[in-house]
Amino acid sequence: MATFLYKLGRLAFRRRHFVALIWVALLTLAGVGAASAPPAGTTSFSIPGTEAQKAFDLLEQRFPGQSADGATARVVFKAPSGEKMTDAGNKATVEKTVDELADGSEVASVADPYTGKAVSKDGTIAYASVRYDVSGMELEESTKHALEDAAEQARESGLTVEVGGDALQAVPETGATEIIGIAVAAVVLVITFGSLVAAGLPLLTALIGVGIGVSSITALASALELGSTTSILAMMIGLAVGIDYALFIVSRYRAELAEGREREDAAGRAVGTAGSAVVFAGLTVVIALVGLAVVNIPMLTKMGIAAAGTVAIAVLIALTMIPALLGYAGRRVKPAGAKGGLLGRRRGGEKTEPKKDAGPAKANLGTRWASFVVRRPLAVLLLGVIGLGAAAIPASDLELGLPDDGSQPTSTTQRRAYDLLSDGFGPGFNGPLVVVVDAKGSDSPKDAFTQVSDEIKGLDGVVAVTPPAPNKGGDTATISVIPDSKPSSVQTEDLVHAIRDAGGDIKAETGAETLVTGSTAMNIDVSEKLNDALLPYLVLVVGLAFLLLIVVFRSILVPLKAALGFLLSVMAALGAVVAVFQWGWLSGLMGVEETGPVMSMMPIFMVGVVFGLAMDYEVFLVTRMREAYVHGEKPSQAVVTGFKHGARVVTAAAVIMMAVFAGFIGSSESMVKMIGFGLAIAVFFDAFVVRMALVPAVLALLGKKAWWLPKWLDRALPNVDVEGEGLRTADERGSGPDEDRELVRT
Repeated sequence: MATFLYKLGRLAFRRRHFVALIWVALLTLAGVGAASAPPAGTTSFSIPGTEAQKAFDLLEQRFPGQSADGATARVVFKAPSGEKMTDAGNKATVEKTVDELADGSEVASVADPYTGKAVSKDGTIAYASVRYDVSGMELEESTKHALEDAAEQARESGLTVEVGGDALQAVPETGATEIIGIAVAAVVLVITFGSLVAAGLPLLTALIGVGIGVSSITALASALELGSTTSILAMMIGLAVGIDYALFIVSRYRAELAEGREREDAAGRAVGTAGSAVVFAGLTVVIALVGLAVVNIPMLTKMGIAAAGTVAIAVLIALTMIPALLGYAGRRVKPAGAKGGLLGRRRGGEKTEPKKDAGPAKANLGTRWASFVVRRPLAVLLLGVIGLGAAAIPASDLELGLPDDGSQPTSTTQRRAYDLLSDGFGPGFNGPLVVVVDAKGSDSPKDAFTQVSDEIKGLDGVVAVTPPAPNKGGDTATISVIPDSKPSSVQTEDLVHAIRDAGGDIKAETGAETLVTGSTAMNIDVSEKLNDALLPYLVLVVGLAFLLLIVVFRSILVPLKAALGFLLSVMAALGAVVAVFQWGWLSGLMGVEETGPVMSMMPIFMVGVVFGLAMDYEVFLVTRMREAYVHGEKPSQAVVTGFKHGARVVTAAAVIMMAVFAGFIGSSESMVKMIGFGLAIAVFFDAFVVRMALVPAVLALLGKKAWWLPKWLDRALPNVDVEGEGLRTADERGSGPDEDRELVRT
């Protein structure tokens, strides 16, 4: 592989105009496609194989024309202090608002609070339910404005009016902190390279890659039903890996220049060595993201595949566009260790050559740290493991759920409507359960409906049960159940299971099947499905990546150590997520206004993404150690050499990735905020504790055993030559620049 990538790097360096033109053309094509694509329509949230989804599908079949997936809104009214909603003036205002809402072209129905018994017992709060023909993402802006205007006019009469539901659902915003994250990345790159030109290359290529990826997602959003979160996730991961991959190749290019190589040859060798690590690091990320398909949640599968596509683009750009841009930059990108101004030129523009015979160079911080770890490996190992274990303790209290209006910021009208309904009708009113009774196989459907209703009324935790509402055929009915606990509570989850258990007995007696659905039941089913899929997913992703790393490192213990280190870092990161988003530690600093259960897909998502990113640092750092070991150094010295060449760059890459992820903490979407924080803290634990401390400690303890591989397996595995040994062998044969060019032509 190193030889092939060496040829590719030199070709891109020489044919830089052609390479740059291709990528600019792809960016333009993707941009035009995004601009001309129809707006994204409804994002279906189906959970195949769950009872809630089965009931939802049954509703669409047995209750046609009722727009089961249509948007809903609850316009909540609260009377001024000392007044009632039943007072004549307040009642007139509400009825006028209901009439205005009913005039909308996309409105399916509006329920009057006074005829629908939607007034609280104390008479201070009432609500009008609005149902639309289309989903919240498909609603026209004029319909949303009409809803907001109706609420505003009602406020002018002195009432407190808030609007809940998904009718006012908006595309999440990431906020200014995303730009701050990119700015931090730029500063780190300038410090690392000491040159604005060299620092600008990784940023430029990462932005081009993300631009192509996100524009492609936008262009396909309508056809593939991709949600807005999909593009945000692709942007988050694409920016992080795009900058990191380019950073490693540019750093290796500068190191090759410092050894006195010509620029074209240095570009080829940088792509042949660091580029090989980029390919395998990118493969681990892609495997982890595509592997999300095993969960069998279409939305999660689409998010994973879209993000994986953006990572693949980042790899291709790093391998081709970086050497092309290095060709354009010329002498403005200096050899490693060379002095010069921030613009990459020495005064006078003279050529910067590495100094020869200048004596032994001063040991850098990475070398000094690695030497310390090699001398005290056991102490460092124990300290790191104990520290990560302590950080992981909160994960034992992990509670899972999906966000609802109760997790919105208190500044939003959705959250204020949620709180008003809880005050007036109880906490369970915001998460009603929909019980669907399929009595098609029953001899007496009406008796079955009544029996189900009576059975539910006798369960603990039930506040109210509506009378059965049969369909036109009389073989199916719906029953609404109001719990006495909030939607995301354990008590509500227990009630759902109790209804389903009771339904089993009823089916045996009457032949009628009882199913529980609704957003609350759907959230519970999603959490359980994700929990059940976590272990198979972990085995699949870690297993495939383990095999891949055996090929890369030609070792059994090094990949095993990498996988165990990942488990430590991801558990510590989950502990931090629980502490902030569930316990409320530092919640004000993170902009978390409402603590609650951790998003259901967070554990499995973190396992996938963090594993892929963790393997990036493993590959980049340990390949330099193996390269030194293969070239004849002792195992302990190879560890120090690997840190000498890689620690500074890996540190810069980790800081950049943390800054990019942390930038998304400012998002208005709670899911994006949690993912941004979780990934940022996971990178911190993995890069600075696992890879920088535990990895050298374990390798120092193992010595030569770390690179042990059974002879039969060594013969069976393909030689991918990540270390560039084939290129070194060519040097030893005395191949010069002219002969190298002949090699490329052939």
